[in-house]
Amino acid sequence: MENIICMKWGTKYCADYVNILAGMVDRNMSRRYRFVCFTDDANGLRPDIEVRPLPEMNLPGHLPERGWRKLTVLSEKLADLEGRALFLDLDIVILDSLEPFFETSGKFRIIHDWDFKRKVIGNSSVFRFEIGQHADILEHFLTHGESVRAEHRNEQAYLSHAMYVKGILEYWDDAWCRSFKRHCLRSFPLGYFVEPQQPVNAKIVIFHGNPNPDVAIRGYTGKCGLRVVRPTSWIAEHWKE
Repeated sequence: MENIICMKWGTKYCADYVNILAGMVDRNMSRRYRFVCFTDDANGLRPDIEVRPLPEMNLPGHLPERGWRKLTVLSEKLADLEGRALFLDLDIVILDSLEPFFETSGKFRIIHDWDFKRKVIGNSSVFRFEIGQHADILEHFLTHGESVRAEHRNEQAYLSHAMYVKGILEYWDDAWCRSFKRHCLRSFPLGYFVEPQQPVNAKIVIFHGNPNPDVAIRGYTGKCGLRVVRPTSWIAEHWKE
């Protein structure tokens, strides 16, 4: 039994994002799995989604949102889960089978961030880890949070570095996880007339910044018209419950 987990806290994403993610996972998994959402608000979630309380983390109130709460999945005891887990962000679009993410060897795998190919920085929209085996990384952040935040801009940079120090950092195949902004958007001025392209051989498309998947389906124009996204039909085909 594999574990696929996600997190929802605050008001950034509504329940529909979790429900749609669950639907995409179900269509792209053939092996037995548990889909678990850690959240502070389960209202509106599908009844077949396993809901667990959001692990507590006391962060200074003035901090910008940098994903630090995601580190709580590294707790020594993660609810009633055992084995390994594939973490998925809510703002992704699954295009193809997730089986390779479980068939690939390694103790820890993450996306190699597209903007920092020469650095040890991952993108934690999709990562796989062994449950309960990395509580030391979480504990170090909890006891040295200020120094960690001074050295690492966000959770994924710290997480990648910590796994690198452990000697177990490995990246997914580059083709599997592609960035909507980096690999799908058309160059100027083609973007004004043609919808974004679906990346060849990609299994997951990652959305970071604007737009989110639901907005890309309808179409989007950024500030001053510098980024234009035509209504994107292939996202609508996949991003649904």
